[in-house]
Amino acid sequence: MLVVQKYGGTSVGSLERIENVANRVMKARDEGKDLVVVVSAMSGETNKLIEYANHFTSTPSKREMDILLSSGERVTASLLAIALQAKGYDAVALTGRQAGITTDNIHTYARIESIDNSKMKEEIGHGKIVIVAGFQGIDANGNVTTLGRGGSDLSAVAIAGALDADACEIYSDVDGIYTTDPRIEPHAKKLDSISYDEMLELSSLGAKVLQNRSVELAKKLGVKLYAKSSFSDNEGTLITEESENMEAVLVSGVVLDKNQARVTLRGVSDRPGIAAEIFTMLADKQIVVDMIIQNVGTDGLTNLGFTVPQSDWGEAKALVESFDHDIQGIDFDNEVCKVSVVGVGMKSHSGVAATAFTKMAQNGINIQMISTSEIKISMVIDEKYGELAVRELHKVYELDK
Repeated sequence: MLVVQKYGGTSVGSLERIENVANRVMKARDEGKDLVVVVSAMSGETNKLIEYANHFTSTPSKREMDILLSSGERVTASLLAIALQAKGYDAVALTGRQAGITTDNIHTYARIESIDNSKMKEEIGHGKIVIVAGFQGIDANGNVTTLGRGGSDLSAVAIAGALDADACEIYSDVDGIYTTDPRIEPHAKKLDSISYDEMLELSSLGAKVLQNRSVELAKKLGVKLYAKSSFSDNEGTLITEESENMEAVLVSGVVLDKNQARVTLRGVSDRPGIAAEIFTMLADKQIVVDMIIQNVGTDGLTNLGFTVPQSDWGEAKALVESFDHDIQGIDFDNEVCKVSVVGVGMKSHSGVAATAFTKMAQNGINIQMISTSEIKISMVIDEKYGELAVRELHKVYELDK
C-alpha cells in the first residue's frame, strides 16, 4: 500500500514536532506502508525569509524570492530524513526538482504541468521512505518555482496522482472537516466524509483546512484525500466522490467569511459594455470579485453591487471612484461578512433556501446580497451578525445531531 502524507507548518514547527512527525511516519512504515512524505516549511519560517528580503527592498525579484522561499521546505525535508535515519529507518530527502516536479514559469504562483515519478519510484523500490520538499518545482528552463499559498497540499496531491497512491493524507493541527468552525459553534461535528464538490465550496468560501486548488486537483486525478491531525490518532475526514449517502444529508456545513467588503454602484448607465469596463479595470489590478448583483434596468439606469476581499477594499474603492462616468453614486461597506450553507443534498431537496432566509428574518438579520449554486447558498450580512447567523443556521439544519 502506497500512501502520500503531507505535514503542514504547525506540524513541523519545532524540532520536537519534527520528531513527532518522524514517529508517526515510523508507525505507518511499521504497518507495512510505502511512504512519500511531503513537508511544508516550519511555521513562521516563510514570513522570516520574506522579512529578510524586504530588508533590502520592498519589491524583490520574484525569481530570487522563489529560490529564497523554497529553502524553508528543504530544511524541513532534510531534518525529517535525518531524524528518521537516526532512528534506524532508511529515508531520503528530495527537492521539488529531484522529485521530478515541472511547472510553468509563473514565479511565486506556478502551476504543476507534469511529474516525472521515476526518481521517487526508484527510491521506494529500494525500500526508502521518500521525503519531498513541498511547495516547489522547476520550470522548463531549470528555474526554481513555488506554487503559492497551500502549495505543499498541491504538491502532495499531484505526487499522489503521479504515483497512483492508495491515499493522500493531509496532516495539520485540525483533525478533520467540521460542520462549522468549532470556535464559533461548540456543537460543531466532525464529518466522516464529504464530497470533492462540497469541500471545494467550503474551501473557496473561507474554510481554511484544505486549499481549494489541491481539492480541485484531487477531484481531477481521483485521489482519495484525508484531512487528519498530526497531534491525534482520530480517523479524520475522507474527501472523495459523491455518493447516494451524501445526498441524503441536506446540508454538510456552514461557513463564515469575514474577509468581505461590498461596493454598490447606483444609477449606472444601462448600456452594453459598462459591466465589462468596470470589472476589467478591477481584474487588471488582480482584484478578485466574488458576488455580483445587478438589478433590471429602468429609465436607462441600473444598480450594480459586488463584493471583493476586504484586503483589496482600499484599492477597489480608489479604482471605482476614478471611474468618473456613467455612475451617479457609489456606496462602500467593509463591515460585512458572507455566511454560506453547503450541501450536495440541496440538489434533490427543496426548501433549503427558504429555511435559511426564515431563520435570518427571525433573528432580525437583513440579507444584503444572495448568491446560489447547485450545492451552495451564500448571503452577505452585517459583520456584527456573522457568528450569530452561523450558530442559528447550524441549529436549524440540525448539524449538531
